[in-house]
Amino acid sequence: MAKKILIIDDEPDILRLAAIRLEASGYKLTEATDSEKALKLLEKEIPDLILLDLLLPKMQGGEFCKKLKSDTRFKNIPIVFFTANVTGIADIVKETGAQDYIIKPFEPEELLSTITKFIH
Repeated sequence: MAKKILIIDDEPDILRLAAIRLEASGYKLTEATDSEKALKLLEKEIPDLILLDLLLPKMQGGEFCKKLKSDTRFKNIPIVFFTANVTGIADIVKETGAQDYIIKPFEPEELLSTITKFIH
């Protein structure tokens, strides 16, 4: 069965590029452009991994990650930040409970290798 990934990013081009690469590698994708939409999707289906942008409308990615990690239903889902904001990203990963990060623009090989560290 294909592993499920939820991508949360407000940039349509990034969503499209990541989706093409991940679907070609056999992953099943669900997409959200903000935290509210992501929560609605999480109520319906639990993904195997979440790719989460740091800069989002309504609720920033770091705050959203902390919210998910404090909820027993979602705390074990690996979260990988997907961001162009490199300043302090390693500290943000530690502070929020995320597992890793990928810098945008991303290399397809890096995207896949990071994801396969947490799901395979």
